Amino acid sequence: MDIQFIKCHGSGNDFILIDELTHGYTFTEKEREDLSILLCDRNDGIGSDGILFVMDSDKAEARMRMFNSDGTEAEMCGNGLRCVARHVLEKEGKTHIAVETEKAMLAVSQVEEIFPGIDTFSVAIEPVSFEPASLPVRVDTEPASKTTIPGLPEHLTFTALSVPNPHIVAIVEDINQEELAHVGEKANQLPEVFPNGVNVSFMKLLEKNKVFVQTFERGVGLTNACGTAMSASSLVSTIHGPNETGEPIVVINKGGLVNCVVEKEKESFSIQLRGNATNVYEAMVQLDWSSRTFHVENRKEFTEEQTKYEKLEAYAASQIGGDS
Repeated sequence: MDIQFIKCHGSGNDFILIDELTHGYTFTEKEREDLSILLCDRNDGIGSDGILFVMDSDKAEARMRMFNSDGTEAEMCGNGLRCVARHVLEKEGKTHIAVETEKAMLAVSQVEEIFPGIDTFSVAIEPVSFEPASLPVRVDTEPASKTTIPGLPEHLTFTALSVPNPHIVAIVEDINQEELAHVGEKANQLPEVFPNGVNVSFMKLLEKNKVFVQTFERGVGLTNACGTAMSASSLVSTIHGPNETGEPIVVINKGGLVNCVVEKEKESFSIQLRGNATNVYEAMVQLDWSSRTFHVENRKEFTEEQTKYEKLEAYAASQIGGDS
């Protein structure tokens, strides 16, 4: 089977994008899982954090499903949604559309650049909930806000929320990657606390309306960036930190930066996630399902896009220095 794909990334969170709308592919659920495990493998595969399947929708211009590198499906993926948004916007010749995800119909659009030369896309991150049942998380406090989590280190306090996938966020003085990896792995080995697993983020407040976030992503591990985690962390920074709703919050990450705008109406929150959707290359996979082998052909690089993004990466790295 021949499968056309685009290798792309949002803030260094990289994906394989497969357009079922254009190419007429049909995959079984098992094939989606198998493709993700096979192609995302960083040693023997193409290498990525997940696969974005762009599908038909009877409610919007397109539907997005995102499968992690371990074959599990995520409820939502903010960085991936930006990549899908760009792809569909360009195909449709529009500046704003809606994309169907598992939990919601989400507005996406092209907006003002967050960094010179970087085409920028805004996606809505919702629904947002602090109800423990929405993650779910089983703790004694409701909501779970700046609280210790059973089974995790007692010196860390977390705020739990769904956006709509499950997140816990700790505000820390400095981000220790080894500790984050340990805590993330442990949290995802506590089915009695997190029945569906959880994304774990450490957030450092850099200055007013600027934070640094790193995430252990459920089904992936430590990532350069996680869009919903950056969105969730931005929201937490307005509740337990100095940052403001209605104003862009600069979120620095290992892969670059995004802007998040937390919006509050009465007691309900929503978040606008604004950032890049960079195409790295496009190619074709020739796949043999029976032997689970493949090879990649007709690779075309998007060198100019990569060069522009490297400038953003360098700027973001200069903002965090040696703190992580």
